[in-house]
Amino acid sequence: MDKELIEKFVKDDERLDILKRENIHIIQSPSVFSFSLDAVLLADFARLPKKRKATIVDFCSGNGAVAFLLTGKTYNPIIGVEIQKNLFDMAKRTVALNQLENKVSFLNADINAITAYIEPDSVDVITCNPPYFKDLDTSRKNSRDAYTIARHEVFLKLPQLMAKTSQLLKMNGKAYFVHRPDRFFDLLDAMRDNRLAPKKIRFIYPYVGKEANMILVEAIKDGKEDGLKILPPLYIHDDSREYSPEVKAILFGE
Repeated sequence: MDKELIEKFVKDDERLDILKRENIHIIQSPSVFSFSLDAVLLADFARLPKKRKATIVDFCSGNGAVAFLLTGKTYNPIIGVEIQKNLFDMAKRTVALNQLENKVSFLNADINAITAYIEPDSVDVITCNPPYFKDLDTSRKNSRDAYTIARHEVFLKLPQLMAKTSQLLKMNGKAYFVHRPDRFFDLLDAMRDNRLAPKKIRFIYPYVGKEANMILVEAIKDGKEDGLKILPPLYIHDDSREYSPEVKAILFGE
């Protein structure tokens, strides 16, 4: 990466990481919530129209990791939605740094007001790596607001997320989510309350013999309630504590 470009787009408290498969340099900062493996697994799990014209939206985009990862799976542009201005700004600068203006754009918007920007019943695919934790008085929260908003349902409760997902999707449009197993029933209940039928579920495990710590879910708007598939488990690490071959393929194309 050219030093002058880095100086132009990357601030002093930020760093550049690389999404290796897509060869995209992404701006991150330790002062806000950086993307992690759950974003990578979500982007890999999502199925997008490759060539057929489609509208694709990524909710809760953060600094844009999922949206950028999706660019290698479709010729359609991706629209990312992020409520935090600092993360939105980082995502926009990553677009400019990598000259991805024709592939990715971002909205600085509250998902609860998303229909002011995107028409209802107009979206083919939605992806979302949402806040995982309920916003309770007893919740242990990071004192930094950016972390709290990213991890806790401060501005977006799970039922609100599913309502807006359903509102934007076309009939038979698909949505993809990553979440925590302890919110599994909350997730399914909110989906079914909003015309979203879960169709595929995959449990993610850190190692063989450990409890699942993530779930991936595909849902279809107005889909039939039968035909749910539980996919084979995904193990992050092998017996030697290295990334498993499947995860290496997802991360590095190996």
